[in-house]
Amino acid sequence: MASVRFTVTPTKAEDLPGLSDTSPDISSRSGARVRFGSRESVNRSDPLSEVSGGGTAGGGGDTPEHSSVDQGDGNSKISSVYINNTHGVDDDDFYDRNLALFEEEMDTRPKVSSLLNRLANYTNLTQGAKEHEEAESIGEKKKASKSPQMGTFMGVYLPCLQNIFGVILFLRLTWVVGNAGVLQGLCIVFICCCCTMLTAISMSAIATNGVVPAGGAYFMISRSLGPEFGGAVGLCFYLGTTFAGAMYILGAIEILLMYIAPKAAIFESKHPEGEGAAMLNNMRVYGSICLLLMSLLVFVGVKYVNKLASIFLACVIVSIVSIYVGALVSAFKPPQFPVCMLGNRTISGHEIDDNKCAKFIQLQLKEPERVETNFTITNENGTVGPTFDPSPVPALVNETTSIWKLFCEGPELNASCDKYFNSNKFSEIAGIPGLASGVISENLWSAYLSKGDVVEKGSLESSLDAHPASTHQPYVFADITTSFTLLVGIFFPSVTGIMAGSNRSGDLKDAQRSIPIGTILAILTTSIVYLTSVVLFGACIEGVVLRDKFGDSVKGNLVVGTLAWPSPWVIVIGSFFSTCGAGLQSLTGAPRLLQAIAKDNIIPFLRVFGHGKANGEPTWALLLTALIAELGILIASLDLVAPILTMFFLMCYLFVNLACGLQTLLRTPNWRPRFSYYHWTLSFLGMTICLALMFISSWYYAIVAMVIAGMIYKYIEYHGAEKEWGDGIRGLSLSAARYALLRLEEGPPHTKNWRPQVLVLLKLDEDAHVKSPRLLTFASQLKAGKGLTIVGTVVSGNFLQSYGEALAAEQTLKHLMDKERVKGFCQCIVAQKPREGISHMIQSSGLGGMKPNTVVMGWPHAWRQSEDPQSWKTFINTVRVTTAAHLALLVPKNISLFPSNSEPCTEGYIDVWWIVHDGGMLMLLPFLLRQHKVWRKCGMRIFTVAQMEDNSIQMKKDLATFLYHLRIEAEVEVVEMHDSDISAYTYERTLMMEQRSQMLRQMRLSKSDREREGNPGSSSSRQEAGGATRSQVRPSW
Repeated sequence: MASVRFTVTPTKAEDLPGLSDTSPDISSRSGARVRFGSRESVNRSDPLSEVSGGGTAGGGGDTPEHSSVDQGDGNSKISSVYINNTHGVDDDDFYDRNLALFEEEMDTRPKVSSLLNRLANYTNLTQGAKEHEEAESIGEKKKASKSPQMGTFMGVYLPCLQNIFGVILFLRLTWVVGNAGVLQGLCIVFICCCCTMLTAISMSAIATNGVVPAGGAYFMISRSLGPEFGGAVGLCFYLGTTFAGAMYILGAIEILLMYIAPKAAIFESKHPEGEGAAMLNNMRVYGSICLLLMSLLVFVGVKYVNKLASIFLACVIVSIVSIYVGALVSAFKPPQFPVCMLGNRTISGHEIDDNKCAKFIQLQLKEPERVETNFTITNENGTVGPTFDPSPVPALVNETTSIWKLFCEGPELNASCDKYFNSNKFSEIAGIPGLASGVISENLWSAYLSKGDVVEKGSLESSLDAHPASTHQPYVFADITTSFTLLVGIFFPSVTGIMAGSNRSGDLKDAQRSIPIGTILAILTTSIVYLTSVVLFGACIEGVVLRDKFGDSVKGNLVVGTLAWPSPWVIVIGSFFSTCGAGLQSLTGAPRLLQAIAKDNIIPFLRVFGHGKANGEPTWALLLTALIAELGILIASLDLVAPILTMFFLMCYLFVNLACGLQTLLRTPNWRPRFSYYHWTLSFLGMTICLALMFISSWYYAIVAMVIAGMIYKYIEYHGAEKEWGDGIRGLSLSAARYALLRLEEGPPHTKNWRPQVLVLLKLDEDAHVKSPRLLTFASQLKAGKGLTIVGTVVSGNFLQSYGEALAAEQTLKHLMDKERVKGFCQCIVAQKPREGISHMIQSSGLGGMKPNTVVMGWPHAWRQSEDPQSWKTFINTVRVTTAAHLALLVPKNISLFPSNSEPCTEGYIDVWWIVHDGGMLMLLPFLLRQHKVWRKCGMRIFTVAQMEDNSIQMKKDLATFLYHLRIEAEVEVVEMHDSDISAYTYERTLMMEQRSQMLRQMRLSKSDREREGNPGSSSSRQEAGGATRSQVRPSW
């Protein structure tokens, strides 16, 4: 037994029963706590230190028995892993330092210098990257680890802001507004922002219910819903983060090739039909190069990514500010971006080489032509030679423009031209009319386009004889078919990134306060920016320019850049660097998430990805992340990659909401979030929105994502390592089991619901080996009824002395059950006499309505030759106890000859000798056996006994009819026997004419009565079949 001692130690909250998280009451008390405990309970590992810095198995398992006291400057300081001091602590103890209940001395600085210092050291990396960065400095002395000092603004708000703002805002939001219109655009943004806000509320509740190490969403879901859900959703979140990296890289390459250096394209097409394919090939080549460079940068060192974080954040902020300033400036001085229109069709600005939006221009010659007039003067002497009379004549010449050549067969004025070109006039409209122009009235409504449609302005006049435009003509065409659902899937990635704060809880001074406030403020900020941006874009930019995805109508300028002040290059350069930074962060965070999953050891084939460099950097995980990201880059289209990561993020958010709602409804004692502004209705509303958005944006992607998650779930369930994290699914199972048991108690089961609930009695030898393991095999073959199985044994002796032996016997039974694949429970009873133990087991087995109704035991071996009468006496006593309990009794004789689960019978019969009407019990058992693969090919024969004076032919017909209504296929045989062939016992017990007459009458009942009486398991049937007769009747093989 464990000795009890009295200790005074600094104690972690997890060591106190029912207090797994810190609370204000505890943190305000003194540092030392009086504790009673056993010797084993003192040195136990911290359950929350299993995951640290990307999921590594943390140290901190040894609790110091004595705190060392350092004397210095007259002040005593307690040096312990539980105190946030400034002494050097191993990386594995990093999270233990965050679990302190109190802090002694805090380093205080002036507010201004503190803010400047934090801005200088700002990082947007996931938790654990800082330690890896320090470990990369070879030859440098390791700096003393300081207590986490990051507050809400630097630790949560800014990282969330930077992760949420992304490539979609700069490259696609204007296009979304142009197609969906301002009203539907606001609807899209509002739905997506509501989804993330509700998810953030649920996430805040989970994050403040304890400490969240690296892994973020994976850690929260796995510890709340169990390893199966955690692994499935964790991998989905990992894939979403990886594809997000691919999307950011594709966005950066699109900015580079479309707006910064168009001439850098490697592949070019001479025909308009091939421009799209050439662009995709360019994206693949440059995207792969960019991915390789970024992966090398992350591999070489996180510290370089860390140093660039503040630059990337500044780019995002400056770009967004320039949009707002440009929108305000446009109200007074709109920027000059003319758009050329032919009728109501938009002309691509790339094709206008001479900047002339007209069919032809009139040119006046600088020097007028001189007209030479020849005349002669005739006189009588002869003729005078010709003279010249110069006279100036003004000349205007019509010269065709560069656009003329694109619509006509030649540059001549009389050349054959396109009909639409001939019947419509050119006009120029302002691409950016400005905030005060009232253009928002035209942009309120949607204008969805099909692939190949020309971008048109509905308010301009156009000839009625318009015909479909050719791709060879210089119009602006829609590259994909747009719809509300498609735009939702493309826009949703721009609201993801809300987990950035929860991923960094170990770096925060007060994580339980900072995570909810910082995350929710960041979502409010970004939501306001998105909603106002939708209105500003609709109020400032012309509709045809908004629907022009790549800015062809404004000569290839980035559409959102045309609104920026003072120059479009502010947005172009800023968005390029911000997307590069977001891609680096994804390539930094995704491998750590995979490493956290791998080190939890719940998915066996991922174990290799838990290893890395000496400093803990996830090298193998980074390699896999780069390969998966390359698949996204090979897709090469931002509009096709965005819905993929939308699915994975939505599935992750769905399970975060489910975890919060489930914990709230179950009211588990450990569910005490510091964040109190949550409710289960909000969680389930968020879950419903996530599920709806999945199918709204792309139903087939949603199904694929669910299938992937389901496959991972089943893989972990059947092959993964066993983990017990006190998850909500187990709590849900307990609640459901309690509810079901209480419902079963309401009344006896109906005959249609009857199934064999088996209690298998096994005997162990002196070496704790099962004597008749085939009994368990027989029970497993009967399990087609899906009933309860309890495997029991009796250990002789006294419970106090034989407790260890009972545990060993229980383990033996569990091992045998696993080997035979029997799903059930095992029960081991210690009693002075085996007969008493069996009696106790038959009386006490089961719970509520889940009690055994059938006992399976072996026939006593060689009982006639045995000198010890206890064997057959125990058997007879068991028969009597079973009869008294009104339970069915199955006694397989010669059980060692029964086939095992690996020996299927290819032929043969199952013979049933049916003597009395027992409610169909003997009919049901062979039927259940035939559901198993071992007995599937065996036939079934029913034998019944008739006396000489009975009509055996009629009995056979009646029995066949009875089996037909029981829906059991079997051959019927009637055996006629003389009275002398039947023993007196059998005659008295089984062939009494009253019982046989009753059986025959029941066979002739109406169909409904026959079906009711024919179903096995009614109480009367079980009682009738419960005597000594049942103990002797058995199937013969």
